[in-house]
Amino acid sequence: MKILGVLGGMGPAATLDFLGKLQAATPAAADQDHIRVVMDLNPQVPDRNFGEGAAAKVLGDMAARLRDAGAQVLAMPCNTAHLHAEDVRRASGLPLIDLIDVAIDAAVATGAARVGVLGTRLANDLYAARLAARSLTAVLAPPEDQDAFMALIYRIKGGDVGSEVSQRMAALAAGLEGQGAGAVIAGCTEVPLALSATDRDTPLIDGAAELARACVAACVGQA
Repeated sequence: MKILGVLGGMGPAATLDFLGKLQAATPAAADQDHIRVVMDLNPQVPDRNFGEGAAAKVLGDMAARLRDAGAQVLAMPCNTAHLHAEDVRRASGLPLIDLIDVAIDAAVATGAARVGVLGTRLANDLYAARLAARSLTAVLAPPEDQDAFMALIYRIKGGDVGSEVSQRMAALAAGLEGQGAGAVIAGCTEVPLALSATDRDTPLIDGAAELARACVAACVGQA
């Protein structure tokens, strides 16, 4: 069984949510059946939404430390941080399971040709380019809804996952569906903290859950 290294803290609650999904996805009858995880839960990573290169060195240093602590495979439960995925791979020399790719794989499996993305502006750019490479169309929020989305994300990061936040997030997802999205990707790992797939008629892709399953497949050999 391979040791998983997690670059976390972006934000802390989303990382803990990912770890819970990792545990739930692992076929285990005893403690020893679970994946060994080494983690750097670092909330001090510069905000990925401001200054696109500011986080690269910090993430590279985190990845190298995880490698030195024994990690053999890396995961990063933050969509926007995948702007620096190559920096992470280069600094560590380890494979990084790509959250963006596994979320898109799940969207492809729904059969949707138009895929909504609830993500930061920079994460939306990543998703739009990769969806286009798979001959799919990204459906993104208009500017005013994108501003509302970012305000909700920072409220969630501040610990507010109450009914108002959930209702507003659901309304943003419905807006993408109204633009013809046949599936919606939670393109920020804070989104599933406030929005459940059971709340939607259209498939909601939880990227953190997809990443967890991919980590199990990589580390245990099954998912």
